[in-house]
Amino acid sequence: MALSGIMDNKINKVFLIPILAVLLFMIGYQYICLYSPSDGFYRDQDLEDEYPPKFLPKFNFSDRDLLRHVEFNIKGDDVIVFLHIQKTGGTTFGRHLVRNIRLEKPCDCKPGQKRCTCRRPGKKESWLFYRFSTGWSCGLHADWTELTNCVPAIMEKKEAQKNRRNFYYITLLRDPVSRYLSEWKHVQRGATWKTSLHMCDGRSPTQDELPTCYQGDDWSDVALSEFMDCPSNLANNRQVRMLADLSLVGCYNLSSMNESERSRTLLSSAKTNLKNMAFYGLTEFQRKTQYLFERTFHLRFISAFTQINSTRAASVNVAKDIHRRIEALNSLDMQLYDFAKDLFLQRVQFSQQQERHEERLRRHQERSGGGGWASLLRLLPLRPDPR
Repeated sequence: MALSGIMDNKINKVFLIPILAVLLFMIGYQYICLYSPSDGFYRDQDLEDEYPPKFLPKFNFSDRDLLRHVEFNIKGDDVIVFLHIQKTGGTTFGRHLVRNIRLEKPCDCKPGQKRCTCRRPGKKESWLFYRFSTGWSCGLHADWTELTNCVPAIMEKKEAQKNRRNFYYITLLRDPVSRYLSEWKHVQRGATWKTSLHMCDGRSPTQDELPTCYQGDDWSDVALSEFMDCPSNLANNRQVRMLADLSLVGCYNLSSMNESERSRTLLSSAKTNLKNMAFYGLTEFQRKTQYLFERTFHLRFISAFTQINSTRAASVNVAKDIHRRIEALNSLDMQLYDFAKDLFLQRVQFSQQQERHEERLRRHQERSGGGGWASLLRLLPLRPDPR
């Protein structure tokens, strides 16, 4: 009997060891697959081609600032909210969101219609809050102040469910001078955005707080000099204004604090809000923007983003003194973009380092055929804690 028991134990161990090895390999493989790049879509050269020459970080960011991994549950209650700043390439990016993401249930986009129906699998709820899915539900080109106060209430009203939602805010930024010139050309062609609400602390600004820059229906054919001369032109420092919490500075009431204090508060708020967003991209770095979005949300685009440099703004040649004046009018945006570009490129580098580590882990697993718990655990702690 004793001999028989010993033999049974040996036989059990013989079968148990390979089974455990297979299970360990499967766990390691799944760990890798969660964060693997999409279909070998990216090569290092694809991302390096866009890098500014000799990029050297200017700002110190923590791993928490650099690591962006969102467990986006499209079947649950998570919502992506796209804050679209004018003339940053947001329309193109928005089309990618509704037409170019590989989904179990793709957005339903009818020919000739701008809006698409982006429903969760098996539900009638929307996972995307943006003009191409929900329309301008919080007002035309709603800013951070408007969206954060409006989106939860709008979503609750549209959809009869009381579960707590996770709202993941995203946006795009653009070089301030290029963005400003692009807005001028757009206004010159008749755009006004005069139906924007600019809601803050429960009300829109008065005419005294936000005077219009032109008489009549629009500002068509406006000269660049006239465009720059209007002190209440919202094109000035638009990106900072649309990303900051305007209630911190008395909304559009310029008399609530002195100009220097107001500027410092707006810039600080915009930097904080941008850094804490789930994701942001830069118009000047399309492939990196795609790469970071995919890494952040674990969603994959069907086709690659294209870098288009032949824009209307690029076709405008301005004298050096005019260029310097545009920079001065957008001094806050210039500082924000400097900060945003540095953080963005550091996030790309950090994510690439993670990817290389994950690839080493995958190769280790393949070579060792599972390799045992100890060898796996020696590699796992190298990955930062996403929380």
